[in-house]
Formats: sequence, structure tokens, C-alpha cells
Amino acid sequence: MAMECDASCSMVYCGKSSVEDEIATRLKKDNVLKLSDDTQVSLLLQSEDEAETLLLKDYSSFDLSLFMDSLTARRFGRFLIWSPRLSTTHDVVSHNFSELPLGAVCVADVQFKGRGRSKNVWESPKGCLMYSFTLEMVDGQVVPLIQYVVGLAVTEAVKSVCDKKGLPYIDVKIKWPNDIYLNGLKVGGVLCTATYRSKKFDVSAGVGLNVDNEQPTTCLNAVLKDLSPTSDLFKREELLGAFFDKFEMLFDLLMRRGFKSLEELYYRTWLHSEQKVVVEDRIDDKVVQNVVTIQGLTSSGYLLAIGDDNQMYELRPVGNSFDFLKGLIRRKL
Repeated sequence: MAMECDASCSMVYCGKSSVEDEIATRLKKDNVLKLSDDTQVSLLLQSEDEAETLLLKDYSSFDLSLFMDSLTARRFGRFLIWSPRLSTTHDVVSHNFSELPLGAVCVADVQFKGRGRSKNVWESPKGCLMYSFTLEMVDGQVVPLIQYVVGLAVTEAVKSVCDKKGLPYIDVKIKWPNDIYLNGLKVGGVLCTATYRSKKFDVSAGVGLNVDNEQPTTCLNAVLKDLSPTSDLFKREELLGAFFDKFEMLFDLLMRRGFKSLEELYYRTWLHSEQKVVVEDRIDDKVVQNVVTIQGLTSSGYLLAIGDDNQMYELRPVGNSFDFLKGLIRRKL
């Protein structure tokens, strides 16, 4: 089947149980799934011969059965949309939010218009785990914190797979606000967007994680092979299954007990405890730089820091810098 990136696209529906399979059948019959760029979509069920042919065309394609076998989550990831090549998974779930079941996930082997913060766009090659999924929230004050929970679930999923498969420990870290780092290099990122509708927030959460492509920085399997050349490698399907298991647990904690219940784990995982950063203050139309020390996060999700005067500050980024820790401004708390 032709995979012209700007003309046509194939998507395969897959369910964990008969409940999700019925949803898949209905969605295909109603033909309601649309892409934002008017790309023609060919919709297939996993059980159809055409879907099997598509999956077998490339040995590196996402293994739907392996993912479903790895999945233990009760609400997230149980309905999956897979495409070998897609503009962006994020637009699939965000533009079709009301048509999809909550917790639905879209996975692509290749993205040619991957989305990042501040509308940055790039091409995501094979070897990356790229997915977006849906969730619903009510409290608008908690919505900005969900990106931290998603990032934390990514790092916990990597640790979980290491434990389960007996792999060497891979020390993935979080760089605030939404990047995943390994050995000082970026290997992933998180994007969360929300739309307010009917007194609830429709949240689309997206993740890109470099599992098996060493360009342009490094990847999980490259580091793993350096640590243990003969060990089993990370599989995207197992990481995604572990992610939803961890995210479901962390999300439930966030909803029941707030982000305070996750802070200790988050601060053990991020890169910034006691980090000194430069803030920019405008005094009499002049920009003056000062150094403050990061202490944690404020209740609104920005950086909490202390100055040389022992005054506590909230730090916020300015502009569209690729490094959010540059050009920070502060306000007293």
C-alpha cells in the first residue's frame, strides 16, 4: 500500500478486549476519524488480512500483539491506533478526541510533522517510540502538572522494564519542564495540550522516546549495549505497556492526593535540585542578571528558587528558547 506522506495514510485499529474491538469496528464503519491536513485515511482492523500485510511489510513495525500482551493498565492504552507513517500522532488524538474512548493511544513508526512545545515541528525517524493518548481532567489548576506526571511515567517505565528483563540500570532523568535525558543527552520529550469543553479539560498527551536510533544524540539501546553487549534490548512495545501501567498509578495518585504525593519521586528523577540558574531582572529599562538556586516546583508547576537574600521566587521561562532554563524571570512569593 502506498505511503505518500502528504496524500494517503493507513491506520490500524487494535483492542485489548472484545469491548475495545467493538469500538474499533464501530469507528471503522462510521468512518469518523479525520486528519487535520485532509490526508486521505485508509482504516483497517487488526484482524483484517490487509492490516496483517501492512504489519509484515517491515520487520521493524510496531508489534501490536506484543504491546497488548505487555499491557496491564485498566483504563489507558487498551484501544490503539497504529500507523507506519503519519504526520503527527498528537493531531490524531486531539482532533478526534470526542470520537475516541478515553485512554486511547495513537502510535506511529515514523512521523514527518512531529510536534513539540511552542509549535516546533520535526521529522521523527524509525527507532523512536512515538505516541499520543487521551485523558480527561476537571481541575484546571492541576492540568499544567500532568506533563510532569507523563515524564515521570516514562522514566519509571524504563526502570520497570530493566527490572523485569534483568537489564542493567538505565538512569533516565527529567530536564524541566518536559525533556527526557540520558547521560547528559536528550533522548525524549513530552507534549501536553488541553481544550476546555463541557466543564472538563480534554487533554492530549504525547511522548517521543528514542529507543533504537543513535542519531542525532543517543538512544536507550546504544547505552544499554555499552553497559552489556550481550543483554536483551529494549522493545518499544514493552516500554509502552510499562508506561501505561506506571502512568495509571501515578495519575490516580495525582487525582486523589495531589502532586505533593509525587514530589519526592519527581525530585529524585529530575536534574535540577540545588542547581544554580541565572534570572533576568529589568531595572530602570536595564536587564540585570542574578543567580538563584532551584529548590523545587511551585504549586502552579513553575520552578521554585531561593535567592542570595533568602527570598523565595517563582521562575518562569521567557520566549521560545530550546533551553527553558535560559532567560528566566522571577517573581517574589
